[in-house]
Amino acid sequence: MLNEREIESCYLGQFIPVQYHHNMLMDQNRMGGFKAAIDYAVKPGMKVLELGGGTGVLSWFAAAKADKVYCVEFNPDMVREARRFMALNPNGHKVDVIHADAFEYLPPEPVDVVICEMIHVGMLREKQVEVIESFKRRYAARFGGPLPVFVPEAVIMAAQPLHQAYDFEGFYAPIVQFQETGSNPPGTVELSAPAVYSILDFSQPVDPTIAWEGKFLIERAGALTAVRFITKNILAVVQERSTTIDWLNHYMSLPLATPMRVNAGDVVRISFNYRVGASIQSLQANLRCEVLHEVAPQGQALQAYA
Repeated sequence: MLNEREIESCYLGQFIPVQYHHNMLMDQNRMGGFKAAIDYAVKPGMKVLELGGGTGVLSWFAAAKADKVYCVEFNPDMVREARRFMALNPNGHKVDVIHADAFEYLPPEPVDVVICEMIHVGMLREKQVEVIESFKRRYAARFGGPLPVFVPEAVIMAAQPLHQAYDFEGFYAPIVQFQETGSNPPGTVELSAPAVYSILDFSQPVDPTIAWEGKFLIERAGALTAVRFITKNILAVVQERSTTIDWLNHYMSLPLATPMRVNAGDVVRISFNYRVGASIQSLQANLRCEVLHEVAPQGQALQAYA
């Protein structure tokens, strides 16, 4: 009988359609960022491991310089797809696509770089942290140190109070929204600047539990209806230029259970806790928001603000 981790692993791997992975190939922000980071991190002659390879494109980026790339994928449909693509592309022969569980696989030799992109906004749903922490323990036990370089190297996560409209042609529906970065869609108003709530450095032990409480100074009056979650992936640290190669996930806007009116100058406290890899619903259930200081009388909390 499958345990809870195995059930979630199947859900996140086995049951994601192949076309979902095809869509990721068309994401220019993701593709361009990873290609640049892998080109920087992988030096000629290196050995590389990818955990959760999907179509194998990130392994293929590594194969441009690496001597050998081990690409591990649990979904048998994706294993077939990755092998098909490798046969169509130069340097594909350097990529060994392996049907195995990333929680259990270790390469037959030490590697220099480990690529792992099991990333969801807020590090929810997918198993990036669990997979990397499991790998680090097993790798150190078999090969000793030092650990390989990880791509991404770190993740920075932030939260931001929003006025988020939930009027869909007159139909009120407070739903989770995933939004393009760079600009706000109609109906989205930032009420305060974002605040960083967690930084995960994969070269160090990572605590899977996130608990945070922060205060925001409201910059404009409106209805506080949602909290935006922002996830910036530091794919590579370019030390000689004192810069980084980044990939910013789509924003995730979570509706509050009870929206409230706020005024410019109000101080709002937002708190939440969740476990990385858990469901979005687990974060929603533990998301709290309250006004600590009001600059003007505040009306009743809104029950259905669009």
